[in-house]
Amino acid sequence: MNTKQSVYMCIDLKSFYASVECADLGLDPFTTPLVVADASRGKGAITLAISPALKNMGVKNRSRLFQIPPHIEYLTVKPHMKRYMDVSASIYGVILHFVSPEDVHVYSIDEYFIDITSYLNLYNTRAIPLAETILAAILDKTGIYATAGIGTNLFLAKIALDILAKHAPNFIGWLDEPRFKQTIWHHQPITDIWQIGKGIAARLRKYGAFDLYGVTQIPEQKLYKEFGVNAELIIDHSWGRETCTIADIHAYRPSKHSISNGQILLRDYESEEARLPLREMVENLTLELLQIKAVTKRISLHIGYADESVRSSGGMKSLAEYTDSYQALVSAMLTYYDKVIKPDEPIRRLTIGFEELGMKNAVPREGNLFDFLENSSGNSIHANNNIYASNSNSNSIDISGTNGIGRGEGTANGVFPYGLSKEEHMQQAMLSIKERFGKNAILRAASLQEEGTARLRNSLVGGHNGE
Repeated sequence: MNTKQSVYMCIDLKSFYASVECADLGLDPFTTPLVVADASRGKGAITLAISPALKNMGVKNRSRLFQIPPHIEYLTVKPHMKRYMDVSASIYGVILHFVSPEDVHVYSIDEYFIDITSYLNLYNTRAIPLAETILAAILDKTGIYATAGIGTNLFLAKIALDILAKHAPNFIGWLDEPRFKQTIWHHQPITDIWQIGKGIAARLRKYGAFDLYGVTQIPEQKLYKEFGVNAELIIDHSWGRETCTIADIHAYRPSKHSISNGQILLRDYESEEARLPLREMVENLTLELLQIKAVTKRISLHIGYADESVRSSGGMKSLAEYTDSYQALVSAMLTYYDKVIKPDEPIRRLTIGFEELGMKNAVPREGNLFDFLENSSGNSIHANNNIYASNSNSNSIDISGTNGIGRGEGTANGVFPYGLSKEEHMQQAMLSIKERFGKNAILRAASLQEEGTARLRNSLVGGHNGE
């Protein structure tokens, strides 16, 4: 491999949840048939993870317990999400012993992209030996086996991980563009390729493409007609090309007319349990509003259920006035949630959004109209006293006053007050703390509960979670 060009590594934690449970129990995941699932929910419970031993027996991940052949004996372990988060954080710490955080993109709880280009000269090594060293350090620290893909761009690193690493004796695969054409061009099914799902595959079949080489044979104008701007990504990937870098990911700042926040929950949540991650998501978006100096007049909510045959629920709800108040927005979101939720269905996905954004200094505000919702009973929403848990290493953090943070900016027409409300002071202080010390520097105490997902999600950038 030519080390003068960019080199990326993608690390995946093998059967992560199941491997953590095996490590904690002193068991070998490659010989122990283990299932991570809440057996108290009966045989219809979904397997959140299965050990490599069970995969080798033909058991599919994300199946239901009753789908496991009755002749297979296996150990069932209830999921321990806090433990998985802690182990993931520990593994991230191992990675940071070798590279700078600026060169890492945390893709999910169990997957990391790393730009290792500069480190090959720094350590006077090559990509595969460096990967072997990092994987050995992860195993030594946590007892968790990992696999790695190495490529000359992010896409090739991911494909090397997904398709080649699992069959390599050292659990490491690598690709450059010539090797990609030799080994991946004709790989089937095409749905094994990152970002090509069943829907895209079906649309490609209309043009006779059953693998990436087939995609290269389709005239580009036909692909653009079929997929619009997304055709560019499909075309680039069919040739093994990817222009995006980790630096680009870290520097990305979209122009926003709306903002959204979505997650696949780490397990099936009951309707009452899901209220906590919903609160956390509203808080994250509210702080983003504050950061871009915007306000919103419409909220959106979409709820996806564990049973994929159950239609998702949700929609949009207009507010009476523009606002950036967490208290107003969380109250509105929870009220709408209670209205649209299917209470007897376990929840797997939550997506929220703030629509119709306006710049804060351009939207009139009078009195406390921000505290009222459209079609409300007229009761204003008052701020609660919230207890926060700080993970910062600083001795103390004062969030009661401004200390120069978030001073109000008057407008020419005087509609906006020069001072900030108590809640605005609090939100400005929280934003300042998170920007300085990290998103997990300050958390609501409720986020430390089992149902909370904020700690984990604050450590991730996009992507999937779980297996």
